Amino acid sequence: MKQRLSRVLFFIACTVTVWSCNQSDPEPKGDFARGVFVINEGNFSQNNGAISFFTRENTNAEVDIYAKANGTALKGGVQGYAAAGEQGIILVDNMNAGMDKIEFVNAYTFQKQGTIDSPEIDNPREVVISGNRAYVSCWGTNADYNYTTGYIAVIDLNTKKVTKKIAIADGPENLVFTTGKLFVGTTSNTGGKILYVVDTNTETVTKTINLEGTPTPIGIDANGKLWAGAGIKAVKIDPASYAVETTLPIGTDAKKSAGNFALTNDLKSIVFTLSYYDANFVLHGETYKFGIGDTQINLATPLIRRVFTGLAIDPSQGLIYAGVTPSYAQAGYAVRYRADGSLVDSVKVNVAPTGFFFQ
Repeated sequence: MKQRLSRVLFFIACTVTVWSCNQSDPEPKGDFARGVFVINEGNFSQNNGAISFFTRENTNAEVDIYAKANGTALKGGVQGYAAAGEQGIILVDNMNAGMDKIEFVNAYTFQKQGTIDSPEIDNPREVVISGNRAYVSCWGTNADYNYTTGYIAVIDLNTKKVTKKIAIADGPENLVFTTGKLFVGTTSNTGGKILYVVDTNTETVTKTINLEGTPTPIGIDANGKLWAGAGIKAVKIDPASYAVETTLPIGTDAKKSAGNFALTNDLKSIVFTLSYYDANFVLHGETYKFGIGDTQINLATPLIRRVFTGLAIDPSQGLIYAGVTPSYAQAGYAVRYRADGSLVDSVKVNVAPTGFFFQ
């Protein structure tokens, strides 16, 4: 009797264990459940932006997965993409006024799930997701080219509707979210040097931080500090007190522009490009790296001796992903580098790769 009872209990225990394993963390299903998404801005005058995709083990990309899944192209320049769970959100900026939009897709299959059109969305720039909310920086109609109509669009991902527009009149651009705060960079060419802080609980601007150059929030480092680009400087900010704790000059040549900042996967270093255009509008520059504890940025030895149209770090592997745009009339490349700057390989993608999303 005891042996029979033991066998029954053993069977029940095994059954519960197998059931628990089957119920926890199911593998997402779909062609795009795991891999690298490349944001291809495209040629603005041709509205031919797209999102490319490849698995980390592959060197061949599918160059337009939205068109593959839905039988039609996005019909605009792609400015951004982000996903949380099965919900993906694509920012589409059309060259024709009144044609901008957001497309919602299943993040694993890329099948369309909804759209927000202009005038609810105008000139979308970047998106971050927190819970059931997405925050999209928008330049607005920008009819006067002075960014006076910019805003942050707050989107309910359940209803797929804009619930609020938070006015940011300096051309809101890059976004970093942390602990109920959204740090908003600006790009105004009329003197915009203000980093905005939005309280996502009240959905209002609660603080502005004046910097010495155009602010580009980068991310939160391993010590919980916010880093931002400010013209040709990098600054470290306490996200609680908003005090600027460190300012690191990025050279002294005001003709050069620092950009494409990306935190490494251990959150202890920052990679960026330093570039300039010559008289023939040809882009030149190099890629550099500095640690969050450094007291100065060394420009004597570049990490990579070339410039890129986009940079990102894969959080799972630590590889550097760099976008190469030979021209706006041909396919670009996603080039992979190790943390020390040594080349791994390259993957042919679509026109003008400017960003990456890792899933």
